[in-house]
Amino acid sequence: MRVTFLGTGSAMPTGERFQTGILVQEDGRTLLIDCGSGVLHRLQQSGVGYENVSTVLLTHHHLDHVADLLPLMKARWLAGEEHLEVVGPQGTKGLVDGLLSVHEYMQEKLELRVREVHPGEFAVAGFDVSAYETRHSLPCLAYRFDDRFTFSGDSEAFTGLANFADESAILAHDCSFPDDVDVSNHPTPERLGKALEGTDIGRVYLTHLYPHTEGRHGEMLESIASHYDGDVRFAEDLTTITVE
Repeated sequence: MRVTFLGTGSAMPTGERFQTGILVQEDGRTLLIDCGSGVLHRLQQSGVGYENVSTVLLTHHHLDHVADLLPLMKARWLAGEEHLEVVGPQGTKGLVDGLLSVHEYMQEKLELRVREVHPGEFAVAGFDVSAYETRHSLPCLAYRFDDRFTFSGDSEAFTGLANFADESAILAHDCSFPDDVDVSNHPTPERLGKALEGTDIGRVYLTHLYPHTEGRHGEMLESIASHYDGDVRFAEDLTTITVE
């Protein structure tokens, strides 16, 4: 399995970090998780391209996770692709219908399949996936791909989510702000370290990074390490990880 971070930023992107998008590939199967602003460009830079993304799995419906969804539809249509599947939590059909109601000319340009999923197990794009409800300001799902890769989506750090990711080879976890920012719906390093304490995860990548974290990576890693002794790194746009 190959996991590529297309966007590791947040609703306040930086020049180096676009909004959320993660590409999962294995044995000819390709799945895009989230589609925030800039992800369409990162797809081209990654060498995969929007022509090869026929399924999008959404964690939730905040703008920084869906902003490039309609542009992806248009790009695929213009490239001669005929279909797209959009999968996500409750309300995904309403989201897609709403986008198309604003841009009516895109209606019926693609064969669209929209599917809503709930916590539990399901299949998407040939992958077997488990979903877990996170703690965020909108309904949001974390996703786990067997024992290989888990993505937290947006969430506060808490034991239930850490246990969901336990024994994953790779965990990509929201870590939006340093410790001195008073925030809910997202974790700070200390809270994340406490939640991960006692878990057995191969490597943790911190993502969904606000500009507040720039220049403070060292202290954030130290804060996590005061509670959790695993391998923790910062995700970067266009980094690809191979998971055996």
